[in-house]
Amino acid sequence: MNEVLVTGDGQGELLEIALGPHHPSTHGVFRMDVVLDGERVVKLKPVFGYLHRNHEKIAESASYLASMPYTDRLDYICSLTNNWAYALAVEKLAGLQVPERAEYIRVITAELTRLVNHTATIGFLTQEMGASGTPLMYAFREREKILDLFESLTGSRMMCNYMRFGGCRVELPAGWLEQAKKIVVEFPRFLDEYEQLLTGNEIFMARAQGVGVLKKELAIDAGVTGPMLRASGVNYDIRKVDKYGIYDRFDFKIPLGEHGDVYDRYMVRMLEMRESLKILNQALRDLPPGPIMDPKAKIRGFRPKPGEAYGRIEAPKGELGFYLISDGSPNPYRYRVRPPSLINLTVLEEMCRGYSVADTIVIFGTVDIVLGEVDR
Repeated sequence: MNEVLVTGDGQGELLEIALGPHHPSTHGVFRMDVVLDGERVVKLKPVFGYLHRNHEKIAESASYLASMPYTDRLDYICSLTNNWAYALAVEKLAGLQVPERAEYIRVITAELTRLVNHTATIGFLTQEMGASGTPLMYAFREREKILDLFESLTGSRMMCNYMRFGGCRVELPAGWLEQAKKIVVEFPRFLDEYEQLLTGNEIFMARAQGVGVLKKELAIDAGVTGPMLRASGVNYDIRKVDKYGIYDRFDFKIPLGEHGDVYDRYMVRMLEMRESLKILNQALRDLPPGPIMDPKAKIRGFRPKPGEAYGRIEAPKGELGFYLISDGSPNPYRYRVRPPSLINLTVLEEMCRGYSVADTIVIFGTVDIVLGEVDR
């Protein structure tokens, strides 16, 4: 932490510090330039770029399929939903149809990914409030069960590479469905346990209620999406408004917050997990037999006709979109990612201004970013 004294305009001396990049709550390669008046945040500037891997330009020099594993790493907690967003864009570009069974499997893996993401986010949030590890371990205990499922399906626990243009890479292994159903049945017990621990906890409420408020007008103007937007009271979920895949077949609600504070962002994610379980119960019940790949889809020699397409999904962190332009060659002429982590980060200063340094860490935790998505 570097410290510099600066003079405010008629406000006396302010302290400018660089918070991070090695603070345990700044998630690695990220820091905040913060100007403080005592303990209060006067200004805050997110500083990032240390992880930049040139992902978008690399994708323009690689084949469409070769870019699929890179999408896993944009948000390493949500690799399967990343796969899906990219596959959706390519399928729009190439006019591919996804078989019904594959659509169901995509929904199942996507909603399991939402559980993985939200348990990790809330677990880390407790850590950022000062809880010494136990709530985080409870969250990771449940997350690990789902990662076991991902490993048996894709061969990987985190960088899962499973979606393909026109369907899915392999069939579900023997016993996978039974294990998934068991997790879905048991997961509400974990949510009940976690809510008993946190939702009405005096210390948790004191640290979360009225803290880091994001007004709905600002959230909309800034292009914020996902649980952050819905916690501010805006009813916008791409699973409902765009109905990609087969989401229009499932009965589920969109939880909304009222105040847009840390507490609402926590509650929205808890409630979203319960809604994901509703979707999972329906999808696992109705999963049809049949092929998992469009027979017209080509793995080798894949060359979409010239054109452009934008595929987007409701990723666990918000709207994740891929914009592609094809010139008829084997690789995209243009490849751009619309990542929720970067867009949602742009309102961090407005959310933190006026709060203490300790609050800043907690507020930042509820933005829920992965730097691989920010620094592409």
